[in-house]
Amino acid sequence: MIDEGLLTYLEGYITENRKETFEKVLSERTRHFTVVLEDIYQPHNASAVVRSCDIFGVQDVYAIENKVTNKVSRHVAKGSQKWLDIQRFKEDGDNTKACLDDLRKKGYQIIGTTPHTDSCVLSDFDVTKKSAFVFGTEKEGISDYIKKEADGFLKIPMVGFTESLNISVAAAIILQDVTTRMKKLPIDWKLSEAEKKELYFEWIKNTVKNPEKLIEHYYKEFT
Repeated sequence: MIDEGLLTYLEGYITENRKETFEKVLSERTRHFTVVLEDIYQPHNASAVVRSCDIFGVQDVYAIENKVTNKVSRHVAKGSQKWLDIQRFKEDGDNTKACLDDLRKKGYQIIGTTPHTDSCVLSDFDVTKKSAFVFGTEKEGISDYIKKEADGFLKIPMVGFTESLNISVAAAIILQDVTTRMKKLPIDWKLSEAEKKELYFEWIKNTVKNPEKLIEHYYKEFT
C-alpha cells in the first residue's frame, strides 16, 4: 500500500513537467508482452534489449542466469534500466524452469525466438495473447529446455545470406511490430491504475536526490 502523504511530499521535489512525462509514459506501458533473456553474456546486447523494452513500453524484463550474470551497461542502456522491472532468476537450481513457471502463473505463453524451427512468421503472430518472448545466448540461441517447453516459436523473415540477427536487433524488430499491432486492437493491454501508481511512486524515488533521507525526514516530521 502506497503512503499517499509520502507520495505527495516527494512530488514536491520534482517538476510538473516531470510528473506529466511520467503520466504520459505510464499510459503507454504494458505487461501484455514481456522479454526473457536466457544467459546473455555480452552486456551491450542485454543493455540494448533493455533499452528497446523501455522505448516500446514493455515494463518487465526477465533475466535467466544459469551460466552468466546478466549485466547492464549504463552507456548502452542510457538509464532505461531505472524505469523497468528486471526480474532475475539466478539461484542454485533450474533457473529456466523457475522463470517459465513464474511466467505461466502470470498468464504468459512462452514464445521462443529462433530462425531454425518451423516458427510463426512475425507478421502472422497473434498479438492478442499475453506472451513472453525468450531470447537465447548469442551463439547457440535458446536452450533445449526452452525448445521443449515453449508454447510456440517466432521468427523474423530474412532473405540474405546471413541466417540470424543480433539479439538486440531482433528484439527491437519484434517489440516494435507486436506493440504497434497490439495497440490497434480492442484488447486490455494497459497497466491497471494500481500498477501505474506503484510505478509512479518508484519512478519518483528514482528521480529525487537522497530519497532515503527524504523519506526518513517525512516520517520524522509529518507523522
